[in-house]
Amino acid sequence: MTMEIKQRESGNKGAFYIEVDGKQEGEMTYSIAGTGRIIIDHTEVSDKLKGMSAGKQLVAAAVAHARKKNLKILPLCPFARAVFERTREYDDVSDL
Repeated sequence: MTMEIKQRESGNKGAFYIEVDGKQEGEMTYSIAGTGRIIIDHTEVSDKLKGMSAGKQLVAAAVAHARKKNLKILPLCPFARAVFERTREYDDVSDL
């Protein structure tokens, strides 16, 4: 099974999502807060992807995006917050 992470943005909302065989199986949504920050507000992964670190991969995609765009991330979603708290390598983009 090939997991592909994609991104979409519309207005001040966006999401990173995982498609498997053309069907969305996971999503992490965020809001754009001003010019330098995004707020992760929700992460959800289907049972099909449980145990495959799909949620962590979504957070990693957001971190890569933030680094490329010079943004900070405020993880309000409990899952994303836990990943940030356990992953010191994300401190450079963390707005906790």
